[in-house]
Amino acid sequence: MILKSSLYYINEFFFYIINKIRKIYLSSNLYNKKISKIDHKSLEYKPSPNLLDCLIKYEKKKNKIEDFYINLIWTNDEINEKDYRKLHSFFWLLSLDLKSSKKITQSIILNWIENNQNYNPKNWDIDILSKRIISWISNSKLTYEDSNQNYKNKFNNNIKKQANHLINEINRSAWVDDKMIGCAAIILTGLSYKDKERYLNYGLRLLKKIINFSFDSEGFPKSRNLRQLIFYLKYFILIREWLKESQNEIPEYLDEIIYYLGQSYNFTWQSSNKSLLFNGNHGTDNAEFDKYLKFHGYKFNNENNEHGGYVVLKNKNVLLAVDLGPSPEKKYSIDYQSGALSFEIIFNGKKLISNSGYFQDYKHQLNPISKSTATHSTLILDNQSSSKMKKNSDGILIVEKGLKILKKSIIAEKNYWSIHGSHDGYLKKYGMIHDRKIEFFPEANKFVGEDKLLKKRKFKSSNFEIRFHFEPGVKITKTQEEKSILIEMSNSGWRFFCKNHIIDIETGLYFGKKNSFTENQNICVLGVTQNEDQVIKWEIIKI
Repeated sequence: MILKSSLYYINEFFFYIINKIRKIYLSSNLYNKKISKIDHKSLEYKPSPNLLDCLIKYEKKKNKIEDFYINLIWTNDEINEKDYRKLHSFFWLLSLDLKSSKKITQSIILNWIENNQNYNPKNWDIDILSKRIISWISNSKLTYEDSNQNYKNKFNNNIKKQANHLINEINRSAWVDDKMIGCAAIILTGLSYKDKERYLNYGLRLLKKIINFSFDSEGFPKSRNLRQLIFYLKYFILIREWLKESQNEIPEYLDEIIYYLGQSYNFTWQSSNKSLLFNGNHGTDNAEFDKYLKFHGYKFNNENNEHGGYVVLKNKNVLLAVDLGPSPEKKYSIDYQSGALSFEIIFNGKKLISNSGYFQDYKHQLNPISKSTATHSTLILDNQSSSKMKKNSDGILIVEKGLKILKKSIIAEKNYWSIHGSHDGYLKKYGMIHDRKIEFFPEANKFVGEDKLLKKRKFKSSNFEIRFHFEPGVKITKTQEEKSILIEMSNSGWRFFCKNHIIDIETGLYFGKKNSFTENQNICVLGVTQNEDQVIKWEIIKI
């Protein structure tokens, strides 16, 4: 153990030294000369700005550049990090009215180039730089047209210089999302400057690597992250539309991944138009993206009831979704939440049972809390999550010891649903298997649950809790005899039963909106594991 710990700290020390040396090199004249080697091709392909509608949330009212006072901000040290990143990404250009002054817009970009033409670790990181390239080129009507040759030369040279830096650094990034955005920026540079060898081919090769690395054989993200699924689909479609509009060949592997991801998108979003709060997801409204897909002729369909480790059963009024998949591998688990066998119920467009969502900001103390099993509608032993998590070198919790799904079965008939599964997340530490079965009887609007704790070798007694979370605003009240709980929603009323076990109401935290939290309530079934198999039965019935 001591040797293992010593090797870890030695590796960390060498990694720190190498990283420091790398930063010095990137800021050197030697590196600046390397990325400044460019040709003198001019901007030829100018993509339609509305192709970025899949990425940008537009305000109904367009602003004029004359309303912004930005030149002085480039040297403002008091701006917070979030606003700094937004400012230097230039995505705010997409909120401008095209009647804005080209002269003012171009003077702002020229001012930025003069202040930031060499590598700067703050505003040349992959995410900001990639968005800046995409924004500058996609807004060429304001950023490029009707400018003099001197400006065009500086504009073209700086974009290529930034793209050269991207090519040098993108493989060193540990963030796959950043690689996807950077890949899009490199491809767009190749298309716009008709540079197939230097940028376009490199970008397409990188795109294929990202697809092979990030997706399973069915085209579902290996992270099992529903938010990341939509992120990828948007960028793949954007790249395809650029290739199509610029009259370049569309690779078969790009069409294939869009087809599979589209099926996943239909399964997890379009089947309900409601965000399912599993594994890194928070509430989003994808209605505008759906319109974008329809406008550009994309139509996806998926008639399966199981996909990507999730089960979704639905009829006209009810949707039941269950996480019936294993934990992802360590390298894909940065946003994983330990919610095996957790479930959500939607009734007439309203969440009856929910998970608590995800706090996305890794630097915030609520991020690890939102990853715990306790924030899901499932069973937890001794307040320990079903997957063992450990902080990586960036201080982010990732899976150290994952879980496997041991068995599963799904029945989906007109008058009867059943979802049954078990996992081994508590086997090694507590000698227990968690087995869950959820049945639904549509004619009675009745859900019957059965959670089993199956004793195996090396059994260790512990407390158990089964939680049922609710969205903020749902009112839950314990009845006077304390044997049931009433659930009051805006469109219906329900009753929760659990015989032979203590039931209580708790206050918790809901992370359904990105990087925010509010109080919610949950029903908690309490007990202690016994030296024998246990069965905990519960019911939720409409009243």
